[in-house]
Amino acid sequence: MFYGEYEHTLDRKGRLIIPAKLREVFKEQYCEKFYVTRGLDRCLFVFTEEEWKNQERVFKNMSFTKTESRKFNRLYFSGACDVLCDKQGRILLPDYLKSYAGIKKDVMVIGVSNRIEIWDLDEWKRYYEQAKDSFEDIAEKLVDRGEG
Repeated sequence: MFYGEYEHTLDRKGRLIIPAKLREVFKEQYCEKFYVTRGLDRCLFVFTEEEWKNQERVFKNMSFTKTESRKFNRLYFSGACDVLCDKQGRILLPDYLKSYAGIKKDVMVIGVSNRIEIWDLDEWKRYYEQAKDSFEDIAEKLVDRGEG
């Protein structure tokens, strides 16, 4: 699905050009509309319409009687908006989402399998510097190597 890192800049009107390789995935899946919402770690999540429906199924089954479920669903779904690319492949990110992610002008757009993430470039650099040294340790804890 979505892979890679792409450094971009918002234009004067605050629009972001979705990288061409990522737009190709949308075309391959006949996806015209996609969804942007608050992500984790102060980035934005972007989902195809199909994947958004999968997310809705998972999260709407969380118990609304649990405080944490309510908080998560409120922030996640209230922040969501559907967007379409214009003919130049640009999207307009709402101010409240840019504010949440600390996005000013320069961004890093990354493909993370079933979603795209949009980061403020400086925030991405900080995150990457902190996370990269623990990559192997994390892999060892999470990935079954088949050793036994």
